[in-house]
Amino acid sequence: MSHERELQPARRYHKGSSDGKRPIRFDPLAKVRARYDVIVVGSGLAGLTAANILGRAGHSVCVLEQHYNFGGLATWFKRPGGHVFDISLHGFPAGMKKTCRKYWSPAIAARIVALEEIRFHNPQFAFATSFTRVDFTEKLVEVFGIPRAGVEAFFDHLRKMEFFDASDETTGALFERFFPGRNDVHRLLMEPISYANGSGLDDPAKSYGIVFSNFMSQGVFTFTGGTDGLIAEMRTELAKNRVELYNHAEVERIVVEQGSAEDKCVRGVLVNGKFLGASTVLSNANVKATIERLVGVEHVSPAYLAAARAVRLANSSCQVFLGFARDARIPFIGDLVFHSDRPTFDSAALCDFHGQSRTFSVYYPKCRPGSDRHAIVSSTNARWADWADLDAASYAREKERLADETVACLERYLPGVSAQIEHREVATPRTFAFYTHAPLGTSFGTKFEGLQVSLDLSKQIAGLFHAGSVGIIMSGWLGAANYGAIQANKVDAYLSQLGAPGSSPALTPVLGGRG
Repeated sequence: MSHERELQPARRYHKGSSDGKRPIRFDPLAKVRARYDVIVVGSGLAGLTAANILGRAGHSVCVLEQHYNFGGLATWFKRPGGHVFDISLHGFPAGMKKTCRKYWSPAIAARIVALEEIRFHNPQFAFATSFTRVDFTEKLVEVFGIPRAGVEAFFDHLRKMEFFDASDETTGALFERFFPGRNDVHRLLMEPISYANGSGLDDPAKSYGIVFSNFMSQGVFTFTGGTDGLIAEMRTELAKNRVELYNHAEVERIVVEQGSAEDKCVRGVLVNGKFLGASTVLSNANVKATIERLVGVEHVSPAYLAAARAVRLANSSCQVFLGFARDARIPFIGDLVFHSDRPTFDSAALCDFHGQSRTFSVYYPKCRPGSDRHAIVSSTNARWADWADLDAASYAREKERLADETVACLERYLPGVSAQIEHREVATPRTFAFYTHAPLGTSFGTKFEGLQVSLDLSKQIAGLFHAGSVGIIMSGWLGAANYGAIQANKVDAYLSQLGAPGSSPALTPVLGGRG
């Protein structure tokens, strides 16, 4: 029997929901203190940014992350053969440089660089663009035949939008107002944003307008060195500010102390079976999961609970990760390629199970200087319901089908490329749910109404704050980091009222992250 065990191959744990988490053979909280000024639940960019600001202000801060990596969806993974894959690196607006310089370090900001070229290829149009207002204006005038005055009026209108505008106009209505009947123009304007944050034509125009005009200022940017390099730099800054980070630390409960029905305050968290005390808790988890799973619905008012339950989750994603042999050489085809075989634009169809649209993020060696490696990540929007109930055989078959279709599509840009692919792997909504604990595997947080629920959490329970992907716009790196800064300001003000040490940081980020 012992000989049979010796011959049993070691179990591998890199297939996500298919084979579970690797058992932990150490105590990840061995060095944790009993109490902190601030406990941050989750290490997405909003949570990390808030933690850095609060640590810099002199507060004792602890970040608890259930995953083995930090960064939330701004993370990466490695595979045998030297392959490194980013989950969500391409790309973000230029405003991220200012945000990182202000809340992180000049060194991090200096490594944020512009992508060279974004390509569109579909039955309605095909061209390369720098993804700036100047270039989009020329495309709309020269390629689509839109009068220049109308184009300029559209961009001027977007630039004036603010997140708390009273207008309830939808994005679809906005497009029809400026470009009536022009499905091709709607495709150009909407498709890349749908991939960026999961929004559609039925969502608020203001959430679209702020995101789109942020990109239009200077184009799309990325971080040289990959997400692993970014998080490494951020961890260095966090250490300088005495912020403690713990992974493999799964928060089971945010502990609330209740006096009267209207008098509740946070006491700390229960993590890995251990209670940690805190004056404040900032949840970077999904807002619905925070309320329903971590806090408990009994601790919030019926009206607030009804508002929270009415919040809609945004859709999820599928990704196909393609790693190339070390000696592979890929000609430049653009940094981002928005590809579709669908004859006309249909916003909802971007999530189809057998969809005709995908985005290729191409990682050349320049993305990780010195690596001399190429990788391509294909992304498609997806619905949880299409993947959730597949049995094991069907799930494996559909993942293979998606990978095969992706490689076949890529062959149209890079003939013979399949022979150079050394590793391929598929992530689905089930993968996102497994690694992030996000309900229904949402990779884009919540729809617009989630923002107010997030902002109002501290009114329900004193000392409890939220900073996560809410209101669609928050799914982007820039919006997430700036929202973390906004909530850090509120946490600091609350701690000041309690007489906690630390000085108030001067924070004036604009919600939505205008650069």
